[in-house]
Amino acid sequence: METGRRAFIGSLGAGAAGAGVARAAVLQRTPVEGIEAFAFDAYGTLFDVFSVTALCDELFPGQGDALAQRWRAKQLQYSLLRSLMGRHRDFWLVTEDALVYAARSLGLDLTARRRERLMEAYLSLAAFPDVRPGLEALRSRGLRLAILSNGEPRMLEAAARSAGIDHLLDTIISVEEVKIFKVSPRVYNLGLERLGVGRSALGFVSSNSWDVNGAASAGLITFWIQRAAAEPPEELGFAANRVVAAITDLAPLVAG
Repeated sequence: METGRRAFIGSLGAGAAGAGVARAAVLQRTPVEGIEAFAFDAYGTLFDVFSVTALCDELFPGQGDALAQRWRAKQLQYSLLRSLMGRHRDFWLVTEDALVYAARSLGLDLTARRRERLMEAYLSLAAFPDVRPGLEALRSRGLRLAILSNGEPRMLEAAARSAGIDHLLDTIISVEEVKIFKVSPRVYNLGLERLGVGRSALGFVSSNSWDVNGAASAGLITFWIQRAAAEPPEELGFAANRVVAAITDLAPLVAG
């Protein structure tokens, strides 16, 4: 059902996609002055959270897509709810709680071994194809690169090593330093503090429009990786400074 829903949304957005792509193309031709560093969201931006779908389907035939989709949705919901509740729990545990809920809601028998295998998959998520070449192009321009993520440090470090991009990063910044999840301004300010740059010198990059809105609300220069042409931006009032289709589109946007 979820796959059909995505196809349906894609067909609805096909007509509007042309205007969105044209707008993005105009934005892409305008360099951004003064950028010294980029901070990247991790999940959905660098790492494909739905690369766990194959394992979900192996363990629960015919239910893989539904489990992966519900797991991700609940993971995000729990992070937002815990921030509002003031009851922080690190992202590894939030991810596990979301998995348990998702399996129970689908009536799946999540044994201890199955839960362990699915959680371990989060340590080796596949990187999107544009990630490594995109980061390499930015490094070649002398820019500092970081991850700024909800993820727990061990999760992020393992995923970066598995994807072969750890050597391209100057640092990995986790919300565990401030004990609250995005979209709290404290998270985005943490990126500025850790990288030691001003707001006009840090570009924040995410494929999640809600995350881009959060960073823009906090005053950062933002870049939205619009991985699906038919995906509309969130209606939160803080649009991205630039919209691109892939991380490899970022280097040409950096002036100098």
